[in-house]
Amino acid sequence: MYRAPNKEMALQMFQQFEWSSKYPREVQSWANELDVLLTFMDYPSSIRSVIYTTNAIERTIKEIRKRLKPMNSLSSLEAAEKIVYLTIQDFNEKWAGRKLRGFAEAHEALQRMFEERYC
Repeated sequence: MYRAPNKEMALQMFQQFEWSSKYPREVQSWANELDVLLTFMDYPSSIRSVIYTTNAIERTIKEIRKRLKPMNSLSSLEAAEKIVYLTIQDFNEKWAGRKLRGFAEAHEALQRMFEERYC
Protein backbone atom coordinates (compact mmCIF):
# COMPACT_ATOMS: atom_id res chain seq x y z
CA MET A 1 0.00 0.00 0.00
CA TYR A 2 2.70 2.48 0.96
CA ARG A 3 4.59 1.84 -2.26
CA ALA A 4 1.58 2.20 -4.53
CA PRO A 5 2.12 4.65 -7.41
CA ASN A 6 -0.99 6.70 -6.50
CA LYS A 7 -3.75 7.04 -3.93
CA GLU A 8 -6.35 5.15 -5.97
CA MET A 9 -4.06 2.11 -6.25
CA ALA A 10 -3.31 2.32 -2.51
CA LEU A 11 -7.06 2.27 -1.77
CA GLN A 12 -7.50 -0.79 -3.99
CA MET A 13 -4.61 -2.53 -2.26
CA PHE A 14 -6.12 -1.70 1.15
CA GLN A 15 -9.46 -3.21 0.12
CA GLN A 16 -7.72 -6.42 -0.92
CA PHE A 17 -5.80 -6.49 2.34
CA GLU A 18 -8.92 -5.70 4.37
CA TRP A 19 -10.70 -8.87 3.24
CA SER A 20 -7.74 -11.14 3.84
CA SER A 21 -6.68 -9.80 7.22
CA LYS A 22 -6.44 -11.87 10.40
CA TYR A 23 -6.87 -8.70 12.48
CA PRO A 24 -10.30 -7.25 11.70
CA ARG A 25 -10.41 -4.78 14.62
CA GLU A 26 -7.08 -3.20 13.68
CA VAL A 27 -7.99 -3.06 10.01
CA GLN A 28 -11.33 -1.44 10.87
CA SER A 29 -9.53 1.29 12.83
CA TRP A 30 -7.32 1.92 9.78
CA ALA A 31 -10.38 1.97 7.52
CA ASN A 32 -12.00 4.61 9.73
CA GLU A 33 -8.97 6.89 9.29
CA LEU A 34 -7.77 5.78 5.86
CA ASP A 35 -8.01 9.21 4.29
CA VAL A 36 -5.76 10.64 7.00
CA LEU A 37 -3.37 7.67 6.87
CA LEU A 38 -2.93 8.12 3.13
CA THR A 39 -2.38 11.89 3.20
CA PHE A 40 1.26 11.33 2.27
CA MET A 41 0.03 10.06 -1.13
CA ASP A 42 -0.96 13.65 -2.00
CA TYR A 43 2.74 14.56 -2.11
CA PRO A 44 5.30 13.89 -4.86
CA SER A 45 6.45 10.28 -4.94
CA SER A 46 10.10 11.28 -4.44
CA ILE A 47 9.44 12.36 -0.84
CA ARG A 48 6.70 9.98 0.29
CA SER A 49 9.01 7.61 2.15
CA VAL A 50 10.44 10.51 4.14
CA ILE A 51 6.94 11.60 5.10
CA TYR A 52 5.43 8.28 6.17
CA THR A 53 8.41 6.93 8.09
CA THR A 54 8.96 7.69 11.76
CA ASN A 55 12.74 7.13 11.69
CA ALA A 56 13.62 10.73 12.60
CA ILE A 57 11.22 10.72 15.54
CA GLU A 58 12.45 7.33 16.77
CA ARG A 59 16.08 8.46 16.46
CA THR A 60 15.37 11.61 18.45
CA ILE A 61 13.64 9.69 21.25
CA LYS A 62 16.47 7.14 21.35
CA GLU A 63 19.03 9.95 21.70
CA ILE A 64 17.05 11.64 24.49
CA ARG A 65 16.84 8.35 26.39
CA LYS A 66 20.55 7.76 25.85
CA ARG A 67 21.35 11.13 27.41
CA LEU A 68 18.89 10.80 30.31
CA LYS A 69 19.65 7.19 31.32
CA PRO A 70 23.14 7.67 32.82
CA MET A 71 21.83 10.42 35.08
CA ASN A 72 19.75 7.96 37.18
CA SER A 73 17.88 10.79 38.86
CA LEU A 74 17.35 14.41 38.01
CA SER A 75 16.91 17.20 40.50
CA SER A 76 13.68 18.45 38.94
CA LEU A 77 11.33 18.32 35.98
CA GLU A 78 13.01 21.46 34.68
CA ALA A 79 16.36 19.63 34.58
CA ALA A 80 14.86 16.88 32.44
CA GLU A 81 13.19 19.46 30.19
CA LYS A 82 16.53 21.22 29.76
CA ILE A 83 18.24 18.00 28.65
CA VAL A 84 15.43 17.29 26.17
CA TYR A 85 15.60 20.87 24.88
CA LEU A 86 19.39 20.78 24.44
CA THR A 87 19.23 17.38 22.72
CA ILE A 88 16.67 18.66 20.23
CA GLN A 89 18.66 21.86 19.68
CA ASP A 90 21.69 19.70 18.90
CA PHE A 91 19.67 17.72 16.35
CA ASN A 92 18.34 20.93 14.79
CA GLU A 93 21.90 22.18 14.27
CA LYS A 94 23.03 18.87 12.78
CA TRP A 95 20.02 18.55 10.49
CA ALA A 96 19.77 22.21 9.42
CA GLY A 97 22.18 21.77 6.53
CA ARG A 98 21.09 18.26 5.68
CA LYS A 99 19.32 17.69 2.40
CA LEU A 100 16.73 14.97 2.44
CA ARG A 101 16.64 12.65 -0.53
CA GLY A 102 13.95 13.52 -3.05
CA PHE A 103 13.16 17.06 -1.93
CA ALA A 104 15.14 18.70 -4.73
CA GLU A 105 12.99 16.91 -7.31
CA ALA A 106 9.81 17.73 -5.37
CA HIS A 107 10.63 21.43 -4.84
CA GLU A 108 8.46 22.81 -7.66
CA ALA A 109 5.52 20.51 -6.88
CA LEU A 110 5.66 21.53 -3.20
CA GLN A 111 5.73 25.20 -4.14
CA ARG A 112 2.60 24.73 -6.26
CA MET A 113 0.88 22.74 -3.50
CA PHE A 114 1.53 25.42 -0.90
CA GLU A 115 1.50 28.52 -3.09
CA GLU A 116 -1.61 29.88 -1.40
CA ARG A 117 -0.09 29.50 2.05
CA TYR A 118 3.18 31.26 1.30
CA CYS A 119 2.18 34.03 -1.11
